[in-house]
Amino acid sequence: MEKFINALKLQNINSLLPIQELSYRSILANKNIIIQSPTGSGKTLAYLLPIFKKTDTSSKQVQTLILAPTHELAVQIIDQIRLLNKNSDNNLNCTTLIGGVNINKQIETLKKNKPHIVVATTGRALELILKKKLSAHTIKTLIIDEADTLLTKNQREDILKIKQSLQRDVQIVCCSATIGSQLKDDIKLILTEPVFISTEETVNKNIEHKFILTEQRKKFDELRAFLNKEVPKKSLIFINNNHEVETIVSKLQHHNFKAIGLTSAQDKQKRSNAMMQFRSGKSNILVSSDISARGLDVPDISHIFNLDLPKNSNDYIHRAGRTARGINSGVSIGIVTQGEEKLLKEYEKNLKIIFSQIC
Repeated sequence: MEKFINALKLQNINSLLPIQELSYRSILANKNIIIQSPTGSGKTLAYLLPIFKKTDTSSKQVQTLILAPTHELAVQIIDQIRLLNKNSDNNLNCTTLIGGVNINKQIETLKKNKPHIVVATTGRALELILKKKLSAHTIKTLIIDEADTLLTKNQREDILKIKQSLQRDVQIVCCSATIGSQLKDDIKLILTEPVFISTEETVNKNIEHKFILTEQRKKFDELRAFLNKEVPKKSLIFINNNHEVETIVSKLQHHNFKAIGLTSAQDKQKRSNAMMQFRSGKSNILVSSDISARGLDVPDISHIFNLDLPKNSNDYIHRAGRTARGINSGVSIGIVTQGEEKLLKEYEKNLKIIFSQIC
């Protein structure tokens, strides 16, 4: 463990966060785990640290499969694995398997690199397992990141098929910021006698929740005025409609803001380029659909804006959770009409948070 602590110090992480300490021994003991902890609380490292510890690097077999709901989160996880691998001087191989990328090249990578850890989107993982190109029988641990997304109706069947292809004694770890009654029922389909690990809080206490009350036609003007006045370091702006993302980006660029867009309708390369520009600071405003709400970890996002409010409290907390990562603080701002205020009341009731108005 000591070499991993030293590796984390090279990433300016000087101590383990509560969820990381709580998860470590249970995952090492090969128990089925449900990890619930607020966004930004360190869930990725909570499972990666024990996985690194128990991976047999002398073997040339896939031992851990990590499933992620989006290309962006899969890339983010693999980047964290590679950084931890490098800083700990570990001899561990890993690769990503995502849709929209040439599958033959991925098959060749599996043959050539013989990864110990595979990070994949669900559809591509299942496809390669069915083609017998990804060896399911060697996998000892299955990680389901953002379980509340992956176990929805759209992907639940694929998850079950993947689980059925694995050994009966495979360890399964489910991670989520929020776990409602429906998700608990879904988890029962794949997990037996899980250990539930939680930090009690489900909402990151380092996030301030605020709102600006305006008319629909004045929403962009209010956003622009705030950006000019406060000059946030990095901002993430959420819009419900993919088609509106480029419109808002164009308007922001017209007013000399360094903005870029990210939507599920874009191809993988364009999405990768957008994230690269945002992470590097070349663009300090990212306008996005909900594709960015799940697991995205850009440490210096100071402000979240909702030009459109999400439909439920769970989606709101995932959006807001893109700020205040780790020990940082942040602000989540809804730019709302009078008719949308009822949604804020719903968030307050369900999440036990308070919105303050910006006048």
